Amino acid sequence: MASRADTIRRVAREQLGFERLRPGQLEGVESVLAGRDTLCVMATGSGKTAIYELAGLLSDGPSIVVSPLIALQRDQVESIEGDRAVMLNSTLGEKARRRALQRSEGGEASFLLLAPEQLAREDVLAELRQARPSVFVVDEAHCVSEWGHDFRPDYLELATAIEAVGRPPVLALTATAAPPVRTDIVSILRLDDPAVIVQGFDRPNIHLAVDRFYDADHRRRAVVEAVAGAKPPGIIYVATHRACEELVGDLVEAGVRAQAYHAGLGAKRRREVQDAFMHDRGCDVVVATIAFGMGVDKPNVRWVFHEQISESVDTYYQELGRAGRDGEPAQARLFYREEDLGLRRFFSGGEVERDTIARVAQLLGAAHRPVDPGDVLAAASVSRTRLLTILHRLEDAGAVEVGGDGRVRATAGADEMEEAVDRAAEEERERHAFELSRVEMMRAYAERRGCRRAFILGYFGESFMPPCGNCDNCDRGLGEGEDDEGSQFTAGERVAHADWGPGTVSGVEDGKVTVVFDSVGYRTLDERLVSERGLLSPG
Repeated sequence: MASRADTIRRVAREQLGFERLRPGQLEGVESVLAGRDTLCVMATGSGKTAIYELAGLLSDGPSIVVSPLIALQRDQVESIEGDRAVMLNSTLGEKARRRALQRSEGGEASFLLLAPEQLAREDVLAELRQARPSVFVVDEAHCVSEWGHDFRPDYLELATAIEAVGRPPVLALTATAAPPVRTDIVSILRLDDPAVIVQGFDRPNIHLAVDRFYDADHRRRAVVEAVAGAKPPGIIYVATHRACEELVGDLVEAGVRAQAYHAGLGAKRRREVQDAFMHDRGCDVVVATIAFGMGVDKPNVRWVFHEQISESVDTYYQELGRAGRDGEPAQARLFYREEDLGLRRFFSGGEVERDTIARVAQLLGAAHRPVDPGDVLAAASVSRTRLLTILHRLEDAGAVEVGGDGRVRATAGADEMEEAVDRAAEEERERHAFELSRVEMMRAYAERRGCRRAFILGYFGESFMPPCGNCDNCDRGLGEGEDDEGSQFTAGERVAHADWGPGTVSGVEDGKVTVVFDSVGYRTLDERLVSERGLLSPG
């Protein structure tokens, strides 16, 4: 009798055309088929989609795949051969919606791809429950986490939806998740003793470089010159819609076939730009905000430039990972101005104040029954995003309970609720401080004197001995001088601080140890003082 591993390899070969499985794929599929919740953290281009395809093909019942973008859903449906996948999203009419659900329930479709917003509909949940899904897949799972770089508040409600459809095994997939984001994914999705499979983050074919500027006009000229001289295709990331449009104008004037892509454009226009870029039809360069990226599976992107600094190393590495997916040499280049850090701090958003949290808690307590979160919006005077954040805080504090139907009820009395609001407000302050610390880690990367690859891999909890030989600092011989062999700490090690609590060492360089603490974020400490004063203990 063939083993499960042999069966997985055979199906991968016969139905997906794989000669061999990549690292992490077999372990991921085996874990899901064993009925275990699974989190797979694998680099861009490493074949995460194949894990849920194989698990779905070898399971009875359809696989629900939560995917954040319609364009990404479309690409995934097209990549699954044999008409085995259907989409369910806001672009479908009612007849097409019913047909998609019927095909899933009737066993015609093995995969149902939908956006998280669809799971807020009772009729959808009822149909999915009837279909008896075998696997619940959360693609781009970092969207679950407020520490992730594509946070989507609708993802906070996925745990409730998972229970509502019968609690099948959950498979969470993401390309870049630092240790605190992984913890968040497990907690928010309520994964039960999950298998956590983390493959190497290194993309050694991508050359890492930073150019520093003090004048914005000088930087713009340098970007245009660099793009004009670089082999296409390529992607440039900017922070705002205005910067996007202005840079496209400058590039077109310089003879570059560039087009803009940002959330201010209509859906049709964005689709046209992406299709032109993906199929090399009159668009060599896309100038984009963060709105462009997920689902861009173009193997021959030769470079990714950033005219403005990213909000975090997570974001930056996710974006630069769109280069060189064919394994050929590629470039990742950051055009850095220190002044841009202020813009990123602004974009990180303000924290939700205690008074706002207390107002929502009071409304829930006064209802004396489960309520639909939407009914609280107007009375609470908050956006839907902030309301979901507040509900998540209050749930963590033990003050509210979210039912299987998505309704929320207060579980604490008046005195307990006051204490819970205090705890929720404190957690919100810590989260905001964490976000600001992530911006500072981007500064540390941009201003780093040593090997940039060692810094990035350390950030993700992966130890690397420099020099890498493929970054600007190592090109100049600056990575050679790093010698942390005498350090008492290593990247990925768990430690604890008396005031800041537990954390993970993300890097050691030049007598400094950087730790990402679970509560307060990233802190860089002098290792001599740490040793003399016993500031860190084994975690």
